[in-house]
Amino acid sequence: MYRNILVPIAFDADHKPNDAIALAQTLSAEGGRITLLHVMDEVPSYAMSYMPAGFRDETRVALARDLTEKAALLENAQGLVIEGHSGRTILEWAEEHDVDCIVIASHRPGISDFFLGSTAARVVRHAPCAVHVMR
Repeated sequence: MYRNILVPIAFDADHKPNDAIALAQTLSAEGGRITLLHVMDEVPSYAMSYMPAGFRDETRVALARDLTEKAALLENAQGLVIEGHSGRTILEWAEEHDVDCIVIASHRPGISDFFLGSTAARVVRHAPCAVHVMR
């Protein structure tokens, strides 16, 4: 059983977080913490000029609300939205917050993952703790 579990959440069609959240609950020790974390990728300044004013802030608020609602259904959980590069930021957050298990959902790898690497693959290779990958 783990005392501090991190569940990275991606908001896209390929990732369904419910199974990862359920596994985190199962793996959590009594009184253990679960953090649902979404990393907003940095948007280049040239791309920001094509987005409506306030779009990024509104998106962040909506994502935070969704994570807070999901976390409210769990015991001793929180939802966070932070900014950065997803793989690197997840690893840094896990190390800084003494995470002892990461439960991460992954899509079926394709040829682009062979060359570029997916977020889950990066987390598995470099995590400072146990990692459970959900497919």
